[in-house]
Amino acid sequence: MDNTGTTRFGVSINDPLLKRFDQLIENKGYKNRSEAIRDLIRNSLVEEELSNEETEAVGSVSLVYDHHTRDLADKLTEHQHSHHKEIISALHVHLDAHHCLEIVVVKGKARIIKKMADELIGTKGVTHGKFMLTTSGESLS
Repeated sequence: MDNTGTTRFGVSINDPLLKRFDQLIENKGYKNRSEAIRDLIRNSLVEEELSNEETEAVGSVSLVYDHHTRDLADKLTEHQHSHHKEIISALHVHLDAHHCLEIVVVKGKARIIKKMADELIGTKGVTHGKFMLTTSGESLS
């Protein structure tokens, strides 16, 4: 992709929608509409890429759980060891006397890491889990 030029183009949009968009970009801290529109385009392109389950992807799986739940830590560790090729790193944080946050950074085919994230989040005893998936962004440069 040639990144040397910039193209200007016009967009027709009704006033109420533009006012809402301007409020959104102000809340998110964008300097101007162009930056916000570029991010919207990039997000759409990443979503399109990720619709192909064979796409190489990266992401994180965040898990909150009570570490006193019987055998839960062992089950989570076992899941992670069975996917050692896809796991880049893991961070374990003690939130309080009972609860832990674990963040697992993953990389691989979207299909495989989605399945792994579902298994981790679905492990009995996990209070809450969240999966974030994206691409390297290489194709967006």
